Amino acid sequence: GNACSFINSLYMGFGSGIVAEGTGVFLQNRGANFVLDANHPNTLAGGKRPYHTIIPGMLLKDGDFYGTFGVMGGFMQPQGHFQVVNALIDDDINPQEALDRPRWCLTAGTDSSVLALEEGIPVKTMARLAELGHTVQPISVRARGLFGSGQIILRDQQTGALFGGSDPRKDGLVAAF
Repeated sequence: GNACSFINSLYMGFGSGIVAEGTGVFLQNRGANFVLDANHPNTLAGGKRPYHTIIPGMLLKDGDFYGTFGVMGGFMQPQGHFQVVNALIDDDINPQEALDRPRWCLTAGTDSSVLALEEGIPVKTMARLAELGHTVQPISVRARGLFGSGQIILRDQQTGALFGGSDPRKDGLVAAF
């Protein structure tokens, strides 16, 4: 069968704020992530694409299709991908449980040293991370959007049945047929 993981994003707000003439389609503004330092790997230069985080995911198990997933959320995206895949594979939990788990996030940007920890991570864990020298920032339910939102669809290897989960942090859905 076929499978697709798709993440659509304009980046900031309404993207660049420019609408392609006659289409009603807003153009994205990922170019905002370029750096003007000529020695930086993400420097602005002709023919280059800026660093960005549009990374839909697909999982294989023993070489066969296992599932599709995606965690939207800017710089949280690769961190969220790691966390949900770790939960699915290493902890062997279902997609909804993987998405419901509290998350951590090195806050937006590539030079950040603040470790945001979502409500639900034990206070003892937060304290220990601070003791180890991390700048810890607890995040309450109201600010959970920082941790992105995801959807996952997996395929049962034995029966072929499709099952999934959708993140409670933001709106979204999974569709499998």
